[in-house]
Amino acid sequence: MPDSTLASVAVPGSAERSDADVDCLVIGGGPAGLTAAIYLARFHRSCVVIDADSSRASYIPESHNYPGFPPGVSGKELLDRLKRQATSYGARLEHGFVDQIQQHALGFEARIGQRVLIARRVILASGIEDTLPDMPNVHDAIRASVVRLCAICDGYEVDGHSVAVYGEADTAITHAVFLRTFTDRVTVIAHGNKQACEHALAQAERYGIGLVSDRVRSMQLAQDQRVEVVTCKDDRFCFDIVYPSLGSAPRSGLAGSLGAQCNEEGALIVNEHQETSVPGLYAIGDVVFGLKQICVATGQAAQGATAVHNSLEVNPWRRPGGV
Repeated sequence: MPDSTLASVAVPGSAERSDADVDCLVIGGGPAGLTAAIYLARFHRSCVVIDADSSRASYIPESHNYPGFPPGVSGKELLDRLKRQATSYGARLEHGFVDQIQQHALGFEARIGQRVLIARRVILASGIEDTLPDMPNVHDAIRASVVRLCAICDGYEVDGHSVAVYGEADTAITHAVFLRTFTDRVTVIAHGNKQACEHALAQAERYGIGLVSDRVRSMQLAQDQRVEVVTCKDDRFCFDIVYPSLGSAPRSGLAGSLGAQCNEEGALIVNEHQETSVPGLYAIGDVVFGLKQICVATGQAAQGATAVHNSLEVNPWRRPGGV
């Protein structure tokens, strides 16, 4: 049975590639966007990646669940490797911010500062924006693995540590139950005024999860590199690790301005080829509804980039110097 990803997709704007600036514009230079660029360049498609240096991966001190790196790999090293690989095949990487996208007779028109770029296809790999605790130097704490954003990624490294989950009570308790896989010292610090439901409270009691319901007055990195939490009642707690569970916002505004379909949280909805409801506009990685993992993002990049290639006219190879 033939691979469905090889089916040609008819999309408006199939003019000769010389009429547009690039075959594909990739917005976002995280693992998803860079992997898409690698695939596109290896398909001999012209592509440019516009990167605003806002990838969540850059904060990863060391990942141990990304395949092929048994000793672990930092987010920065992984991004550097992907950048070198993409540029080695001819992909262009540029620092910048895409302010606006609109449809164009040849595909899409993107405004990058004072510059206009015409792309026949667009892959959005812009990621999400995490809501972080009000904590001085919180990004330094993330890089030091004291504040962590993903228990799926690094829960294995939580080996009996004292852990707090900070967020709306019901959601935080759900995360805390997941973390009980890795430690028996888990506390939920409730954020906001909403009380936990009876089911969540029963789960917390069943799994021995502590609950701090008083409002947090301050949260800071202590001298011993633990997180000190002080409540409005002057109760003080110290934790080895804090997992914020305060939500996140997909960076889907550019696609939304074109009318692309999103779910209630603002994450983009795509088909099996990673194409949004706007023909020729694809989305991959954390901006798409689904599991937020680098492996998932790179798989979506392979799928989306291949679909982009197959949606364009065939570009047959010609022998150098030949007819």
